[in-house]
This record gives sequence, C-alpha cells and structure tokens, in this order.
Amino acid sequence: MIEQIRSLPHQAGIYQYLDEKGRILYIGKAKNLSKRVKSYFNLTPILIPKSALSLRIKKMLSETVRLHYIIVENEHDALILENSLIKQLKPKYNILLRDDKTYPYLYVDMEEPYPRFELTRKIVRGKGIRYFGPFSVGARDILDSLYELLKLVQKKGCLKGKKACLFYQMEQCLAPCEFPISRETYLPMVMQGIEWIQNKRRLIKQLEAKMEFYSESLRFEEALTLRDRIERIRKSELTSQIDLASAENYDVFAIATNETRACILRLFIREGKVASTSHDFLPLSLSFSLDEAYERTLMGFYGNEKPPIIAPILSAHSFESSDWVCEHLSELFGKKAKLEVPQRGAKKELIDLALANAYELLRTPQPSNDPLLHSLQELFLLDTLPARIEVFDNSHFGGTAPVGAMIVYDDGRFDKKGYRTFHLHTHDEYGQMDEMLRRRIDGFANNPPPDLWVLDGGETLRTLAVDLLNSHGIHLDVIAISKEKIDAKAHRAKGSARDILHSTADTLRLESSDKRLQFVQMLRDEAHRSAISFHKKSKLKLDQHSKLLSIHGISQAKIHKLIEYFGTFEAIAKSDFETLRELIGAKDAKNIQNCYPDEISK
Repeated sequence: MIEQIRSLPHQAGIYQYLDEKGRILYIGKAKNLSKRVKSYFNLTPILIPKSALSLRIKKMLSETVRLHYIIVENEHDALILENSLIKQLKPKYNILLRDDKTYPYLYVDMEEPYPRFELTRKIVRGKGIRYFGPFSVGARDILDSLYELLKLVQKKGCLKGKKACLFYQMEQCLAPCEFPISRETYLPMVMQGIEWIQNKRRLIKQLEAKMEFYSESLRFEEALTLRDRIERIRKSELTSQIDLASAENYDVFAIATNETRACILRLFIREGKVASTSHDFLPLSLSFSLDEAYERTLMGFYGNEKPPIIAPILSAHSFESSDWVCEHLSELFGKKAKLEVPQRGAKKELIDLALANAYELLRTPQPSNDPLLHSLQELFLLDTLPARIEVFDNSHFGGTAPVGAMIVYDDGRFDKKGYRTFHLHTHDEYGQMDEMLRRRIDGFANNPPPDLWVLDGGETLRTLAVDLLNSHGIHLDVIAISKEKIDAKAHRAKGSARDILHSTADTLRLESSDKRLQFVQMLRDEAHRSAISFHKKSKLKLDQHSKLLSIHGISQAKIHKLIEYFGTFEAIAKSDFETLRELIGAKDAKNIQNCYPDEISK
C-alpha cells in the first residue's frame, strides 16, 4: 500500500480504506488526494499512522489493509460522490444520518382571486407565492385547523362549480363560487391565517376554545382529536425571548454531546420568530466526529433540491468541510450560500438557544430499550449499536406465490412506513432470501442501510447475507434466528421456545426467559406476520387469476409455465402476443388476449 500512497495523483477525488475482508472502513474526500492521504501516515522508514492523529483515526488505520480511490473533476463532485457512497455503503467509521426527509412548507398564492393555503415540499411556480416553514411536525395539523376555523375556499376545485356545496352549509366556506363575495371581504381571513401560522400560540388558543366547546357539548371524541392536534402543533414550537429587531430568516444547526450520545438540533427562524424545530439523537461510538456530523447534517437536510425558502445558515461550531458544503449549497440554491459561525450579537444568542435546548434534550431519559440494545451489541459483538434494525422473512405454499417481507424496528418502535414486501421468483428458501437481499442492497442508494439485519433462518442464510454485503463492500452487522428442533420438528411453543441465535461471534442458545432472545423473537414474529399476511393476499390474487385463465381454456400446467417465465400475472397481462405464442401456442395466446383485452400488447 505504501507505493500506492506515494503515487497518488494531485487531483480531487474520494478515497476508501478497506479491511482484510474487503469491507469499506471509511470514505473521505480530498481536494488533493496525494496530500490528504499522506496526511494520515509517516511513510518512512515504514508505513505507520502519524502520532498526532485521534484514537478514532488510529483505530481505523490499524484495520486498513487496502486503499481505493476515484478521481473526479473538482471538490464539489467529490463531496457529492462521498455523500452518495456513504449512504449506500455505510462504512464502519463514517457517520450515517437518516434524516434525509424533506420538510413540508405551507404556502399561499396571493395572486389568486380567493387565496387558499396548501402544503408543499418543493418550489411552486408563481410571483405571488408566500411560503411558511419548514415544519418538522404539525404542518398538516396547522393546515386542517385553518380550514376549520376560517371560512376559506376549502378545495382547489371548488371554484369550478357554480353552486355552493356542503362546506357552505356547514359554515366553513363563504361560497364565492355562487355568491358575490368581494376579494376585500375574503382577504382578511387569509391574513388571519398567516398570523396564526406565524404565531402558533394564538392558533392554539383558538383550538383550545373549540376543544372546550366540544367537551362541554359531550363531544368527547372530537375534543380528544383536537387535544392530540394541539400537542403536535406545540411540539414544533420553541419559546424564545430573543429580539432580532428585524424580520430575518435563519436556519440554525447545533450539535451537543454527552458521554453516550449526540443531539442534532435544527432551529428555523422565519421573519424574526421561531417557526419550528426538530432534533435527532445519534449514539456516540468510535466513528463519531463532530466535523463529519455537521457535514452529514447539512448535506442530509438540504439534499439535492432547492428549498422554497433560502435562509442564511448559522452553525454552532466550525467544521472542516464548511467551504465544500457552502460551495455545494451555492450551486444548489442558484446564488451564494451564507454559512456563518456567529461569535457575538443576536445571531450568537440563537446559537446559544439551540445549544441550550440540545443539551436539555440530552438530559431526557433515553428510551427504555437502550440498555437492551447495548446488551445485544455486547452479546453479538456488533460494530454499531442496533438502533435501526431490518428483519427479513419469506413465505410460500408448496412453492406457489413465493413472497418476502422486510420489517423495520427503529427508535424503540416498529416503523410501518419502512416495511417492504417482495414478489419472489425462486422456489427454495435460500434462493428466495438471496433474491430479497440483493433487491434490498440495490435500494441502498435511496434508502440507506440500517445498523443490523436479522434473518429468519440459520447460519447458512446468515453467511449468504454476509457474503452478499462483503461483495458490495458494505459494512453491516448480520444475525439470524432459527427454530429450536425437538424430535426433528420445529418447536415454537409460546414463551418456551429456545430458538437458536447465529452471529459472527458464536451460535447461542439462550434461556427462553432471556430478554435478548425474546426481543429477537419479537422482531422475527413481526416479520413472519408481515410475510404471511402478504402471502395470503398474493395467493388469493393468484387463485383468482388462475380461475380466470382456466375459464378461458388455459391448463394449470401452462399457467404454471407462464408464471415461471413472467413471475406475476400482471407481467403476463402486459406481455406481447409473440412471446405468449412462443411459450404456449397461438390458440392459447389468443385466449389470454381475450382474458386481458385491455392490457395485452398486440
């Protein structure tokens, strides 16, 4: 490796450190690859890490046996490529943040005859557009509240009708579609809505009055719904006594740490007031770097799409790649981005406010399952605390309708939005798991890897997963759980099954009362439930299609042949006539045309 380091080009690019198994340990970017990589090492008399490096970097370099690099045109391209590869490959010593979601904004087009509020996550064309946000939580609740409290035009298509609708009868709209309502009469309601968006305490006061009315009227379900809505709107609020003395906008980012975790806090100032806040916790590990945490936070928040509101950025700390990030954001925004680390004045007070709230959040109790997750990390010798876990299982009936399911456990709960299901083509369990995991790996670019994979299966399937990940250079912990066998039969008695756990460390047989085993069993059972549920739906659909094809004279043998070739009935329906004719003959191909007259390509 020493000769490779000596001959590195003096060009921009990204570099990768790999361990002896070919797994990527770290991905970094460089304006000058030669200078950057050489800054880690003393090259004479032998290749050793420099003594001034941090323990984190020394540990990483002690595991490094190979170096790869990619040359790019400039620093900006290096930053983009680095960010993309980290999300896909999850290197052991890089920080991977999952907050890549786009935050919603509320907007109103003041050029419309009767303006109305809507949600957006992108820029909306129009000269009279006013944006409010971004909102980390409660955007839909605020929007619903405005339409319940103000007699605005309720739906976008309402004005196309010429007659007042149900909303008018419910006294929720003035019905300008039918009645001569002047713009001057209508606009004060819009301005009232804007005031409530900008001062959510006044909106909450109105909602509390309505909740009290519902309660006094014994309409308890509606009162409870409003109570929950108020709580969600409050969550985005942060009280501040800071007077900016002007209607300024700022995006504020602050990261605070304690002994065990970091808190990333985002604070959005709009027109001199706190519009909303959001935060995430990040477990501290050997891979943590404050510089990289800021870079990943800003790259993750702004993504690759110009936000509706471009505000100057305030950072609580300076970080190494701030110039690179600023250059990227300038290109993204279409104008020079402002990134500042304030040292005094009102902007410094905003930083202090953000840091104070981040430290306060760190003092909140950690989720009750955190000790259990730490225990799992120790038991299985996991490289990362398994805060986000993906669990895989497959299901079929006699080889028919094979499907797979992936469920997600994140931040102490099942993340139903992260669940995925797969129609599979192979008919043995090994092939099905291989197919499912390959498809998940292909999706890492858009949906980054978790901290841990759990497979319903034995050591063979676990080894399959590890080999697949290693072949892609991805660093990800994998364990598997297989059923205990009694007299060669799987034993699944509730509460007493001593399932077997498989990991890199060992094959473990824990007592059925062990909380760690019960936790993994809970994950496996949820994946099994999801797979079975999806299989039932798929099997029902398959039976319905089989019956339909049988009615049109297609034999079960030929149906099976078609499914073997196309995989799904939807693919059969969309197939061309020539392919069908080659598979099952012209007569039966024509019968399928009659069966799916709207879908078949003739």
